Amino acid sequence: MKRLAPFFLLALAFALVITPLLAATAGASAPADRSPAGPLAATVSTVTGIAISPLLGTSAYGAYQYFAATTPEQKAALPWFAQITFWLPAMLVVGACAAKDALGAVVPPGLKKPLDVLETIENKASGLVAAGAVVPFTMATLSKMIVAGAPHDPLVANGLAAIQVGAIDFSWLLNLLTVPFGLAMFALVWMASHAINVLILLSPWGAIDAALKTARTALLGLLTLTATINPWISAALSVAVIVLAYFVAGWAFRLTVFGSVFCWDFVSGRKGRFAPDEKANRMFAGGGLEKLGVPVRTYGRLERAADGAWKFAYRPWLVAPERAVAVPATSATAIGRGLFFSTVREGDGTLFILPPRYRGHEEQLARIYAIAGGVQEAGLRKAWSALKELLGGAAARSGPAAA
Repeated sequence: MKRLAPFFLLALAFALVITPLLAATAGASAPADRSPAGPLAATVSTVTGIAISPLLGTSAYGAYQYFAATTPEQKAALPWFAQITFWLPAMLVVGACAAKDALGAVVPPGLKKPLDVLETIENKASGLVAAGAVVPFTMATLSKMIVAGAPHDPLVANGLAAIQVGAIDFSWLLNLLTVPFGLAMFALVWMASHAINVLILLSPWGAIDAALKTARTALLGLLTLTATINPWISAALSVAVIVLAYFVAGWAFRLTVFGSVFCWDFVSGRKGRFAPDEKANRMFAGGGLEKLGVPVRTYGRLERAADGAWKFAYRPWLVAPERAVAVPATSATAIGRGLFFSTVREGDGTLFILPPRYRGHEEQLARIYAIAGGVQEAGLRKAWSALKELLGGAAARSGPAAA
């Protein structure tokens, strides 16, 4: 049975990947919602779905438009992301990622982790593309439909109805409100969803990776299926997702920054060009600094004064006024050298998480900060405590101000 588990996870992941596409193509026959607020309800669902998984959401969105267009002229007028040359390869990439996560339950972390890094980069890139092109297009189509008073499809605004808009078009004025609103929704939900990719980077257990990815894809499938039944149900679910994303925004933002630094260090091979500074070094706060009021994975710099005292300086949200806390170092402080990144630990707690650039430079860092315990090999012996810290503990329940 254990040998069959990866194949079961793979089949489940593929089923969840194709669910939005099947639901989109089936939704064309659903009755249209002609109420004035119908376009807004459907657009909120569309933007939320794209933000949850930009590549899958954008490709499913484009596939729906492709199959909703009935004539060659309509298909030729579709935007680039609705062309089969985009959405079909994108679906194949999504399927490959699903296979990687399903088979990751039995693949050693050393073989799977580079693929996790590549997928995290893909999620960032597709998120930028969606934020820069797909979401503004969707919100602009909403504005055109509101101004023109055109009927609206329950799943998504396909843009074809905007063809009948007259020569005098004031939808650009409405775009000044709708586009920023859509981008704000997208940013909140995307950060919360992208945190899953970063958690996969941190997690050494392939089964947890597959569970996280399956839960996210299932949520996207649920949004799409409810949109085919009633756009208002899907919109209500989307609003709930947006509200939840707002309250975990600080936690998600710190994870996003951590993932960005981790991926950059990994793909650029920065450790080969890096040397720790003698006075201050950038790193992330660990769970041991929560008692000092510093949230987990806050990015800052650890300074060492002439008298040997440690000070951690950071800016909330990276741009707010700088704060600093004194960090006590004891004889129990040591550097734990991990497989992909190392940590500065004190007993069972983590004081700092070191980006991958510090791999191979742990002894030099221990000398700079006079770390009494030196460098020790870190393992997976304390799995449960590591998992709780991975999820952020109390930090995950804090609001946006906690970044």
